[in-house]
Parts: sequence; C-alpha cells; structure tokens
Amino acid sequence: MPEEQSQTTMAVDELQAIIQRCVAGQKCLEDGYAAQLLEVIQNEKNKVIIKNMGWNLISPLVRCILAYKQEDDKREHCLKILDQLVQLCNPKELFLGLLEQIEQTSGEQVCPTVMLLLQPLQTVLLKLQNKKAYSVGLSLAMIMNQLTPLPVPYTKQQIQEDKLGLCQCCNAVVDFAKPFVNEVVKNMEKSSEYNDMELKEELLKFCMKSLKYPLLTAQLEQLEGIEEHPFRHFATEIIDILQDIRELMPLVFLHHKGRRSYWENQEFEDIEQKNSADSLACLSYLMFVQHFGINCFPMVFSPSYLLQCNMTHIEVLLKRTEESMLSKGLDLFESCLLRMEDNSLLHQYLEFRDFINVPQDLVKVMTLCPIEHLRKKSLNMLQLFIDKFDAEGKYTLFRCLLKTSNHAGVEGYIIQKIKDQIHLSLTKAHDNVWFTGHHLISLLDLVLFLPEGAETDLLQNSDRIMASLNLLRYLVIKDCESDNQTGVWTTLAKIEKNFLKPLHVGLNMSKAHYEAEIKNKRENRREANNSNTVCSLTVSEEKMPAMTTEIQLQVLHSALFTFDLIESVLARVEELIEVKVKAAMDENI
Repeated sequence: MPEEQSQTTMAVDELQAIIQRCVAGQKCLEDGYAAQLLEVIQNEKNKVIIKNMGWNLISPLVRCILAYKQEDDKREHCLKILDQLVQLCNPKELFLGLLEQIEQTSGEQVCPTVMLLLQPLQTVLLKLQNKKAYSVGLSLAMIMNQLTPLPVPYTKQQIQEDKLGLCQCCNAVVDFAKPFVNEVVKNMEKSSEYNDMELKEELLKFCMKSLKYPLLTAQLEQLEGIEEHPFRHFATEIIDILQDIRELMPLVFLHHKGRRSYWENQEFEDIEQKNSADSLACLSYLMFVQHFGINCFPMVFSPSYLLQCNMTHIEVLLKRTEESMLSKGLDLFESCLLRMEDNSLLHQYLEFRDFINVPQDLVKVMTLCPIEHLRKKSLNMLQLFIDKFDAEGKYTLFRCLLKTSNHAGVEGYIIQKIKDQIHLSLTKAHDNVWFTGHHLISLLDLVLFLPEGAETDLLQNSDRIMASLNLLRYLVIKDCESDNQTGVWTTLAKIEKNFLKPLHVGLNMSKAHYEAEIKNKRENRREANNSNTVCSLTVSEEKMPAMTTEIQLQVLHSALFTFDLIESVLARVEELIEVKVKAAMDENI
C-alpha cells in the first residue's frame, strides 16, 4: 500500500512539473523571452514533453506573432518556435490547437491569423493518417466560415488596398488545398473506379462555398491598372480544382439531378439548396461570361439549350438586390441571348417556368432597382429576349407581361412593341397570324380597355393609355375597313364600349376634379395672403411630400396638361374612325 501511494505521489509530482513547465513556457512568451524558450524547445531532452504538451503554446504564440512588428527579432523567434512545434508535436493534438485559434479569431485579425496558420495546418494535415478527409474538410469549412462575414472589396481602390487582407488570404487558402487536390487526382489516375470519395467531396464543398463567397459578391471584370486581379486569379484556381477532380462539367450540366442530401432537418436542407443555387449561378457566370474553364467546354450545344440550362441561374441572380449579383445575372442573360439569332427561340420554351419568371424579374429590376444603369440594362435585356422568340412566343410573352407587370410604364412599352409587330405583319409579304385577325383581337382586349372603367386613375395610367391610343390610331390609319386584316373594324363597337367611352367620362371627371382643386388652392392662397404656405397633396392615392401652394399648383396644372394631351389624341382617333366609317359607307352606296 505505501508503495502504491509513493507511485501516485510521483505521478502527481510529474504532472505538476509538466503543468508548471507549460505555464512557464506561456509566461516566457508573454514576457518576451521567446529566444530562451526556443532554446528549450530545441533541446533534445525536452522532445517528449514538447511532443505531448507543446500544443498548449499555440494560443500565446499566435498572440505574440500578431502583436510583434514584422522586423522584430522576437517575432522571428516565435515563428521558429511555431515551426518546431509543427515538427515535434502530436499531429492530432496540434491540429485541434491550430483549428481552435482560427475559430476564436474575429474581425481584423481573421486574415492575419488564417495566413499565419495555413502552412502549419497544411503540414499537420499531411501527417495525419486517420480521418484525413474529415480533417481537411473541417479545416476548409472553418476557414471559410471565418472569412465569410468579412466585406468583399468591390471597387478598384478597395481591391488595391485590400484593407483586411481578404484578397491575399483567399488565394493562400487555394494554395493550402492544392496538395489534397493532387492526392485526389493521383488516386483517380491510378484507378478509373476511384472509390475514396470523401476527400473529393470535401474539396467540392470548399469550391461550392468559394463560388458563393467571395466570388458571387466580387467584382470580376478586368480592371485597368491591376495587373493580376486577385479575385479573377482565385476564380481561375477554383475552376481548375473542379476540373482536376472531374466535377466541373457535372456541375454545369447535371445540377438538376441534385446531390445527395446530408440533412434530415428540412430547414437545413432548404438552406443548403439555396446556397447551392447561388454557387451554381456564379459558376455559370464564370464560364459563360468571363470564360473561365471554357477551353474544356464541349462546343456541341445549341444556343437555345444553353439558354435553357442557364435560365434557373439567371432567375436566382435577378431575384437578388445587391448590385454585384444583379449585374452578374444581367450579364449572363445577355451572354446567352447574344448567341442566338432573332426569331429563332421556339414558343414552346415559354412552357418552362423560368422563361416566364425571368422577364417578370426583369420588370421588377426595371421599376424598383435604385441603380440606374441596371434599370436600363434590364430594359435592354427584355427587348433582346422578346426579339429572340418566334411570333407565337412574342405574342404569348406580351399577353403574360400585360397581365402581370402592374406598371403603367411597362405596359405602355409592351403596347408599343405590339404595335411594332403589327406593323411588321402588315408590311411583310407573308401573313403573321399572331398579330392579325382573331389572335390580335384577343390581344387588343387586354390593351384597349380601362382597368377600372371610367374610375381608372388616368394620371397613374397615362403611359399605358397614351400607348393604347397611339396603337388604335395606327390600326385605324393602316388598316382599311374593307381589308380589315387586323380585325379592328370588326371589334370597333367593343373598343368604343370598353375603352373610348369610359375614357371620355374619366377625362371629364378627372379634369373637373383637378380644376376644382386648382380653384380651391388659389382661394386658399388669397385668404392666407401667403404663397409660401406649406401643405400636403395627394396624387394617385399617394401623399406627396410637403410643398408650397405654388408648387402644388404647378403639379395640378401638369396633371391637367396630361389630360389635355390624352384628350387631343382621343379626339384625333375618333375623327379618323368617323372619316373611315363614312368613306366605307359611301363606297357601299
């Protein structure tokens, strides 16, 4: 019994001695005695204790290295200590210690910490025998999770400054992953039936995360004055990894089959699917707009098939509000459309949900996006999309947009495009059945009517109303009643009932209302004897910002001018109809 107690006492004493040495080592670092600690670590006698307990020095060591200036000798000693620990420590314990440091860092320290520990972490991972794939995956996931909250430099100046070191860090992470990519490639070359999919799967996850962040957010156009754009370089490396592990083409073309799910929880599954959709959209942008990896792309697919493949990605990007993502979606859409000839896209493509959703998303960007150049580009892309369809496709798209846009300006634009198609139909040698006859009459039912009859807000709908009147004026001038190619003369009674008469009533009501408002404002101004009185005004059911009576009167007069304009075009249309009808009656007599 005394012998057992003696052994226990010795064990406790040894443990206390080890703990004291660890504490002493940490204190040496904190007190600036890195050179002396380096000598202790390099001493052969201490190898065993360093192997088992050295990982405890990682935390104070990282703190010191980051605190010392680049040229400080103490920093150099600390780096040598870190190198010694990597050589001597138990790889499994050191791996956990290094990962813990990356996990605990935040803010401005993230990139410096990751950059410092990437090389040691890579060396340790290459030494691991068991669960290497899991450990590599854990490392890459931890690093990317720490980088993701950092803002991605977007402007040329931000990229050049690289204030937080993100540009440099991202490319260092790729270098960190390369030995593991090489290992997968080597194993695949050895056997065509490469079964060890774990490491490959972890590298694929890393690439997918990288596509979402930072590449989805990053500015990837060539920038003048930046010889090697860091994010373009990073994108090239990610595409190369996907190509090396034979996942690039499957991702581009087979994504709709989906990958096996790792989640039983539906919420987690939904999050993963959204992340995957973002990543795949970015991948398509890189390939088809920036042409990364295009050299290994098979040139056998029709332009319409490529458009079909990319519509899901375009929809994902156009639903975002960030400039970087919206612009990528518009550029990808443009790239796909420019490959196609006008009038070559079959109307059957509109049976795919994406082909209806994307133009509706374009309308939202056109009308709601605060960034002017994106609004303009969206309009251009809508026009380009319309141009690519065959006649039936254009017809179907017009019907859809008239029903769904809920924006008078957009509806006015679509009506103008309908007029252009009718003009082509009437001037071409061959008939276009979709923009003449009974098909056109059905379309005109959506155009030549007032949504709420005489009570329609004419000011809010003025763009649509003016476009409709101009279309009707064109039809009356171009199409004789005896020819009636468009069918407008057959449906004239319906047009008068649903459009022209309610418009007359609506104009009279609106003008009377606004004239009364003007009279009221003038009387109030005389009573107050102060034209600078500030008050509010409601136009089109929206309360206007507070303004002086003078400005309110200007707004009201502007509305009256719009009504006068509509009225003059309406009068001209009715005059033309009357002349044509009289001429036809005279001919019959």
